[in-house]
Amino acid sequence: MRKNILGYCLILIAFSAPAQDLNYYLPQHIIYNPAIPTPKQIIYHQPGEWHVTHDRLVSYMNALAAAAPDRIKLETMGLTYESRPQVLLIITSKKNHANLEQIREQHIRLTDASKSGSLNIDDMPIVVCIGHSIHGNESSGSNAALLSAYYLAAAQGKEIDDLLEHVVILLDPSFNPDGLQRFSTWANQHKSKNLVTDPNSREFNEVWPGGRFNHYWFDLNRDWLPAVHIESQNRLKWFHLWKPNILTDHH
Repeated sequence: MRKNILGYCLILIAFSAPAQDLNYYLPQHIIYNPAIPTPKQIIYHQPGEWHVTHDRLVSYMNALAAAAPDRIKLETMGLTYESRPQVLLIITSKKNHANLEQIREQHIRLTDASKSGSLNIDDMPIVVCIGHSIHGNESSGSNAALLSAYYLAAAQGKEIDDLLEHVVILLDPSFNPDGLQRFSTWANQHKSKNLVTDPNSREFNEVWPGGRFNHYWFDLNRDWLPAVHIESQNRLKWFHLWKPNILTDHH
């Protein structure tokens, strides 16, 4: 089962591409719950048609949590320097949500050798943390988060039921909200009506400091260990609350 779970997790790795119908991105053999809103219904464009702004990204995550409360619980980890919310989606089965605190406490005990010996890990859900776009102008991650979150909220059938029964997913759609907002605003503002690939286009040449950095022009990918900045402190607090088995960083 553990091997299968790791395989299922690969489904969550999506990428940003030119705007397409959702069928382009998602598995075709899956039935999706029509009561769950698609990204376009909330952010007003298909993924890839425009760069998603942070405010619309958060709006979509809130909409999913409201539409799928049996699967998704939304937490606000804190606020950035520019007062943008850092949200975290806790995604798992209805059964696991009913025992979420117990699952978290048992999982934390695994890190203490004096307490872990009595735990039965065979039926314990693994914890997977999925984060996106720590560099705000490497925005494929946050755009892909729209698709991953929709799949986890709306997919139906044995495959998704097995995944959610055996995994607690902590999904952070944007490691760097301020940088993502800065980049998406620039790219969308200077996008041509007709798509261009010329690297000299203004669309691809942000003014300093660009979207790579946070408000204080710091590269948050260099802040995992020192944790000087508020975004890192907010995120790492939740990391240590759960101590995930797997962490994926989708730049």
